[in-house]
Amino acid sequence: MKELPTPTIDLSPASIPRGSLHQRTNATNTPSVASLPERGQISVSWARHLDEVRAAQKLRYSIFVDEMGARINSPIAEHDIDSFDDYCEHLIVRDQVSNEVVGTYRVLTPVQAKRMGGNYTETEFDLTGLHDIQDRMVELGRSCVHPNYRQGSVILALWGALAEFMVRNQLDIMIGCASIPMLHNGVVSGQAAASIWSQLKETHMVPPDQQVKPRLALPVEQFTTLQHIEPPALIRGYLKLGAKVLGAPAWDPDFNTADLPMLMRICDLPSRYRKHFLGH
Repeated sequence: MKELPTPTIDLSPASIPRGSLHQRTNATNTPSVASLPERGQISVSWARHLDEVRAAQKLRYSIFVDEMGARINSPIAEHDIDSFDDYCEHLIVRDQVSNEVVGTYRVLTPVQAKRMGGNYTETEFDLTGLHDIQDRMVELGRSCVHPNYRQGSVILALWGALAEFMVRNQLDIMIGCASIPMLHNGVVSGQAAASIWSQLKETHMVPPDQQVKPRLALPVEQFTTLQHIEPPALIRGYLKLGAKVLGAPAWDPDFNTADLPMLMRICDLPSRYRKHFLGH
């Protein structure tokens, strides 16, 4: 198996080398991967070889392109690949019987964001308001779960591994774009996103000095917000974990989604989730 490539951009000063992020040793000094107790027939681990990343990228393609209709420009057919992937850590969930990758997240650390020259979220939002916390801020992205595994155990396994990763590497803030499909009730419209934004800006906003602005704003003012539309399951899950909204949604024409910028702090995890994911 081919090892993951090392980015060739000059290194910025770093306190956490790329290779150290997941190294833990047990009594025999054998490295082990971050994992949760298995739930049913799944297991969670961090990709260490390129073929594992490719499996995650193939799952992403099947969800974002085949299922959601995204338009992407990828160097490999039937894989969702972009320039950020080589700088990210890739978390994967496998079905232990088939060995198929059925869930994934990619994670961009502060060190790797400096190497890359920024976060993916910055392509959609002006993140000036977050400048003071960037050295503690991990970006989550490309979250997806195979349609046959959306009963909750896969996303819980992913979140548990992410929480353990954050604590172990002394990082305490996560950001990312949570997508709201533009297709709602068979009609392509920003109605759902406008309704969800109208609700959350009243209840889950960060302070004004941390709010961000979309580069290509969804024209939410063009839609009525009288109809109450429930946020997608992933956004509801983030909110239960204590996440906040950073600003109004951006429109992503390639993925045909409204993307809501969100921030989550480890210290804001409700006690029952802290105990579930971190054991204390």
